[in-house]
Amino acid sequence: AGSTFRNPPGDHAARLIDSCGLKGRRVGDAVVSERHANFIINLGNATAADIEALIEDVRDEVKARTGVRLETEVHIVGEAANG
Repeated sequence: AGSTFRNPPGDHAARLIDSCGLKGRRVGDAVVSERHANFIINLGNATAADIEALIEDVRDEVKARTGVRLETEVHIVGEAANG
């Protein structure tokens, strides 16, 4: 799907995610890529709920550690799997 988060002004989402040690963070079969921190990889059986939960987990962790709230680049189509 490409980049998960938009780059915040003056910075890069991948740098922020990597600086928080989130490469490899996993929910179910959804994982933050070890190659590029702004990509989420489906290891084979990730559900929409797994991916959405990982997005929120990354967003919350980056906000807590850096004060930056990442905005998604991807668009959720239909109803959120977690809601």
